Amino acid sequence: MDAVHEACQDEDIQFYTPVPVPYRRTDAEKLVGETLPAQWAEDRDYTLGAFRKDTGVLVGSYCLTLISRGVWELGYWAVRGQRGRGYSVEAARALCDWGWATLDVHRIEWWAMAGNTGSRAVAEKLGFTVEGTLRNRGIANDGQPHDWWVGGLLRP
Repeated sequence: MDAVHEACQDEDIQFYTPVPVPYRRTDAEKLVGETLPAQWAEDRDYTLGAFRKDTGVLVGSYCLTLISRGVWELGYWAVRGQRGRGYSVEAARALCDWGWATLDVHRIEWWAMAGNTGSRAVAEKLGFTVEGTLRNRGIANDGQPHDWWVGGLLRP
């Protein structure tokens, strides 16, 4: 709980994801204790934490979220000190592989706010095809509309 709370206070995570700002411990408790278990039970969002094998330290959060029949979205964020080491690629690849094997998936989508080059690098290493830029697709925590990149990965 503390690791999620601490990670979600990161300015990058708060800018590029829809976490509440400020992110309080009660937000982490509700997410881990209520929201995520309910989404698992409803078979519409599978969020997992990834942890380093050697130290047990939180690497990040990785999820598959149902968009429409057969289409799921891959989402992720990584703890600042764990970025750029290949852990996100490893965790996201494992989650996608699980999705192909377990869920009714024919396409996995990736969305990221334009400018989030770290997220894009992970998606491209996973084999996602960046399919375009959606202009003013969403409003970020700064209250302004931003362009978003979208990519797709088809069932192997």
